[in-house]
Amino acid sequence: MNLHEYQGKEILSSFGVRIQRGIVAQNAQEAVTAAKQLTAETGTSWYVIKAQVHAGGRGKGGGVKLAKNIKEVEEIAGKIIGMNLVTPQTSAAGKKVHQVLVAEDVYYPGESETSEFYVSVLLNRATGRNMIMYSTEGGMDIETVAEETPHLIFTEEIDPAVGMLPFQARRIAFNLGLSGNAFKEMTKFVTNLYTAYVKSDSSLFEINPVLKTSDNKILAVDAKVTIDDNSLFRHKNYVDLRDVREESAIEVEAGELGLNYVDLDGNVGCMVNGAGLAMATMDLIKHSGGEPANFLDVGGTADAARVEAAFKIILKDPAVKAILINIFGGIVRCNRVAQGVIDAYKNMGTINVPIIVRLQGTNADIAKELIDNSGLAVLSATEFQEAADKVQQVLAS
Repeated sequence: MNLHEYQGKEILSSFGVRIQRGIVAQNAQEAVTAAKQLTAETGTSWYVIKAQVHAGGRGKGGGVKLAKNIKEVEEIAGKIIGMNLVTPQTSAAGKKVHQVLVAEDVYYPGESETSEFYVSVLLNRATGRNMIMYSTEGGMDIETVAEETPHLIFTEEIDPAVGMLPFQARRIAFNLGLSGNAFKEMTKFVTNLYTAYVKSDSSLFEINPVLKTSDNKILAVDAKVTIDDNSLFRHKNYVDLRDVREESAIEVEAGELGLNYVDLDGNVGCMVNGAGLAMATMDLIKHSGGEPANFLDVGGTADAARVEAAFKIILKDPAVKAILINIFGGIVRCNRVAQGVIDAYKNMGTINVPIIVRLQGTNADIAKELIDNSGLAVLSATEFQEAADKVQQVLAS
C-alpha cells in the first residue's frame, strides 16, 4: 500500500525521525490557513506547496512550487489542486491532484551550507537482509546516480537477528562526509528511520532528499513509504491511509470482488487459477504473438458467479481482443469450471471477443465436451501449446 508524502512523514515522526513540517490542504483556502498556522508554529515565512500523488518526479511536472508569501500560497495551491500532474512515473494522462502539502521552508541561511542526501531502507532479496542504501547525491533520481556515478552509492546490510548496530549508523554518517553535530544527528536519523521501517512493517522507505540544514540538523524533506499489505492486520490505524483515488479503478473493483487483478497494457485478457500458472500463461501469450492485458487469479472457486465477475472486469479494458481462460483442475473440478464459463457467458449475453478455454486436470475430458457442445463461440483446448495456437489464430483473424 503506497502512502502520500504527508502520511509517510506522519509515520516517520511517530518514531522520532525529524521531518520537514507541513499541513495538508484540500483547497486553496485551506492552504492559506495551513500556511498561517505553519508561520505561527515554526516561524517560516516561505512555504513549499507540494502536490500529493502517488508518483515521484513531482517537481519536474510542476507539482512542487515555492511560495514566498501568503498570496502566492493561495495562487499556487489553486493551480496545483485539480491539475492532471504528469511526471516521469505517471502515464501520459497524468494523475489528478486532490490535495497539497503546505510545508515549511527548511533551506534557510545559517552558519553552514545546506547539503542533500539520498537514504532508503528496503529488503535485499538476494541476501534476505534489510538494507540501507544511501548517497551524497540527494535530490537526484537514484537511477541516474547508479548509472552515471555508481561509486557514490553506498549500502549497509543489517542482520535481522540483531538489528541495526551503532557502528553501522556511524559508518553511514562518515561515508556521507558529515562531522560534528550533523554527524550525531545523522546517526540518530538513520537509527530511528530503520526502527520505523521495521516496526511499521514497510517494504520501502525512500527519503530523497534527506537535508542537512544550515544549522546542522538532519531531516526528511520528502518521504516515499510503501506498507506491506500483508501486515495491515497488525496496523489497523494504517488501513484508513489508503487512497483508492490513486489506484486503478478496475483493480480496486476487482479487489472488492475478491479477485487478484493487475491491469497491464496488452490485448489478451487472462483468467487463471493460481499465481504461478498466471505467470506461465502470460509467457504463453507473449510466445504466441500477443501481449497480456492483465494478471487475473480467480482462485480455487471458479464458479459461475466468480467467472462472470472476472469476465466483466476483463471486458472493461477496450484493448482486449481475446480472452484466454487457463485453469488447472486440482482442488476445483474442470467440469465445474466449464459449466461456470457456460453459465456466465449465457448470463452476460453476447461477448464480442473470442474466448479460448484451456482446462487440464480433474475431469478435463468432461469439461472439454461441455464446452464443445455448448453452442457458444468458445474454443476449447487441453494442452498448453494447443491453447497458444488458438490465441495466435484469433489474433491473426
